[in-house]
Order: sequence, then C-alpha cells, then structure tokens
Amino acid sequence: MTRRPRLYFSFRSPYSWMAIERVRRRMPDLFQIADLFPYWDPDPVTERMVSERGAALYYQQMSRAKHFYVLADTKRMAARLGLAMAWPVDVDPWWELPHLGWIAARRAGQAERCYEALVAARWGRGENICDRAVFRRVIAAAGLDATLAVAADDADVRAEGAQCLVTAYEDDVFGVPYVRLGWQRFWGLDRMELFLEEFTAAVPAAAPAPDAAVARIPVGAYDRDTAGGCG
Repeated sequence: MTRRPRLYFSFRSPYSWMAIERVRRRMPDLFQIADLFPYWDPDPVTERMVSERGAALYYQQMSRAKHFYVLADTKRMAARLGLAMAWPVDVDPWWELPHLGWIAARRAGQAERCYEALVAARWGRGENICDRAVFRRVIAAAGLDATLAVAADDADVRAEGAQCLVTAYEDDVFGVPYVRLGWQRFWGLDRMELFLEEFTAAVPAAAPAPDAAVARIPVGAYDRDTAGGCG
C-alpha cells in the first residue's frame, strides 16, 4: 500500500472544508503530495454507474436532531479555527455540478484553484454552488474555464466521477473527511492531527546540504563502484 495519502472530501460537508483547511496550515502543498477524491451523494445516473461496477455508497441522510447539532457544532469549530462561516441553504441540490466540475478542473491542472473558489463561495458566502448560474459566476471570478459548468454533461468526466466513488467504496469510506494512508484510516475533523503525525513521521527528513569544499571534489575520487552497487 502506497504511503501517498488518499484524501476524500466533499463540498457538501463543512467538516471536510475545515479538515482540509487545518491540514493545509501544516501542509500547504497538500494538493501536490496527496491524491484527493471527491465524495458526494450521487444522482441516479452516477449511482447506476457505480452500481454497475459492483460498488455501493454508505452515505446516510442525517436525522433532524443531528442536523441541528451539526449547525451548532460547525459554528463552534469554525470559530476555533478562526474561520468566518456562512451556512448555505441546500434545496434539492445537484452535487454532480461542483464535484464533476472539480474533476474537470483537476484534468486541466486547476484543482486547487477550483477547490478554493468553491469553498469560498459555499462556506464563506453561503452561496448555492449547485446552481448552474452561481457556479458559472464563481468559476468565472476565479479565472477558470467556463466549460467546467457543463462537466456533468461529459460522459468521460461522469465516468471518472463514478470511479472516484467506486474507489471510495473499496477504501471503506463511509463519510468525510476521510484519509487513507497505507493501511491506516483517519475519519473526521478530529483525526486530522493524527494523520499529520503519521504522515510527517513517515516522510524522511531532507538530507543536509553538502559542505561546499567537499562538493567541489569529483565524486569519482570517492566512489568507483558501479551504479546501484553496495560495495
């Protein structure tokens, strides 16, 4: 199992947003050193594609009581992180729009910029990023390609999104934020610190810079072994 982290996130989840914010404060290059996978409640088309690949989703709608708890808890946690939060109102949201749009942005090498634009709109301003008009405005303001707004209509992007959900099923993902690191799994905002501890411990420290005087001596003066030798 690779030691490259697999991080599952969702534009729907405030805990996912806060978890990635927390991790990026310690690991600013997160989008370069980890593999990010979007995770969402799919529409019937994507759900059928996932089912045809022998997978399923563990996502469950939350109860009214849990919803009210989450409303209060996320405000509390956002305040602890120093984040301003505007809770959006989701009315029959179509989650393919932002998640497949993000996949299309990743294909274009703009994953991080697209992510930042969408979470700023959703959690910073309380905007409905599942509305096509809002989505177009958000990506235009971020300097992203307007075609991201129709990514959900692209069969290849849709198939890639379905495969992300299949991979989540294979990794036993049941909610976000969720990180897979080797054989270890970390679920929830409060487990991100444990993930960071494990990951940073596994990354070898950078070798010290060679002494300038030694660096001027040809390598051949010290090592005449063949490439890959251990003598």
